[in-house]
Amino acid sequence: MALQPKNVGILAMEVYFPPTCIQQEVLEAHDGASKGKYTIGLGQDCMAFCTDVEDVISMSLTAVSSLLEKYGVDPKQIGRLEVGSETVLDKSKSIKTFLMPIFEKCGNTDIEGVDSTNACYGGTAALFNCVNWVESSSWDGRYGLVVCTDSAVYAEGPARPTGGAAAIAMLIGPNAPISFESKLRASHMAHAYDFYKPDLASEYPVVDGKLSQTCYLMALDSCYKSLCDKYEKLQGKQFSVVDVDYFVFHSPYNKLVQKSFARLLFNDFLRSASSIGESAKEKLAPFSSLTSDESYQSRDLEKASQQVAKPFYDAKVQPSTLVPKQVGNMYTASIYAAFASLIHNKHSTLAGQRVMLFSYGSGLSSSMFSVRLNEGQHPFNLSNIASVMNIAEKLKSRQEFPPEKFVETMKVMEHRYGGKDFVTSKDCSLLAPGTYYLTEVDSKYRRFYSKKANENGTLANGH
Repeated sequence: MALQPKNVGILAMEVYFPPTCIQQEVLEAHDGASKGKYTIGLGQDCMAFCTDVEDVISMSLTAVSSLLEKYGVDPKQIGRLEVGSETVLDKSKSIKTFLMPIFEKCGNTDIEGVDSTNACYGGTAALFNCVNWVESSSWDGRYGLVVCTDSAVYAEGPARPTGGAAAIAMLIGPNAPISFESKLRASHMAHAYDFYKPDLASEYPVVDGKLSQTCYLMALDSCYKSLCDKYEKLQGKQFSVVDVDYFVFHSPYNKLVQKSFARLLFNDFLRSASSIGESAKEKLAPFSSLTSDESYQSRDLEKASQQVAKPFYDAKVQPSTLVPKQVGNMYTASIYAAFASLIHNKHSTLAGQRVMLFSYGSGLSSSMFSVRLNEGQHPFNLSNIASVMNIAEKLKSRQEFPPEKFVETMKVMEHRYGGKDFVTSKDCSLLAPGTYYLTEVDSKYRRFYSKKANENGTLANGH
């Protein structure tokens, strides 16, 4: 028998987001919203979006080919490929199948896995599947590959600034610098109509904003309570936020992340955890008799718990907020873009640390899970992951669109959604070399992609 693989988790990561974006304060002014509504109210700085040459498939192709190339992974070494997305381009054909040409070229068609779908949670389902596969007796010794890809767009109105777009690819295997603490995992699944996409003719969701926020916090409470119970059974001692070095949240908008972390502190207070000092107890004591339902609606509790949480938040959460605040809600990619931000900001000091992630998808599914970080072995080490992702440079080299051009782009995309028989502008002037882009959709709805060549005219993968 082959030895049980140890320290299974994420070996490598690559992140891709469109080079086109709009500043939230510019959009705020254009929409006639009160000053600070998007920047302070939502906690967002900037929002990325796809133009007519990009979509979830092109972003995935770019992320996957870039990861394989930059880490020197032979496509033959991939044995499972799973995609998480809620951006439906076809009701039958998985996004995974669109990625297969990368592997078919090398003669590798023996790759398990298809797409996972449930709002923003599909990427986490795909990740768990790959990790479980490597840990199982079905594992054939090859790597797993997870792709989270989404384009989040909303109709004109108050929800539009909560859009965004990105794809993230993660390589899964043993002896990983980011390894799963598989016993520290808790889920909360329920039925709710908080955000859903029943109208197949439209890309836009139906959203109950207030309910969605409550569902998120309820799911967070439930996962955290289960996780604390599991830890206490395993370790024989109480668990609280001080047992975790960093927290990473699914981030529809940053304000919800602030509220969510504060909620964990309130949970610690209710459980009389040692993380809550005397002054924090005094601030939270007035809310100890609230029912759960009342606590989700209480503005005063929200304020008090955020005050108590602030020093913890700045240390344990803030380092993971860079990309979500700059790119927006990336649906399935959102939590992993937040995690990528943490690696970008702290890679040199992360070895030996525990990071807790909370993934939420409306409708509703959620999980809280723990990973342990170690430096790893080149090329699969934290500093190389940070340098390959090159986040600062990618953010800096983006093109800001004026609001009129953004609105016009959204109209084109809305009109084309689900359409056929059109050729795109093929304008890839803003795209980096090696980026895939959509060229046309033919009369049979078949989609065609090209890859932007390097400056010297060769295709970025050497063809």
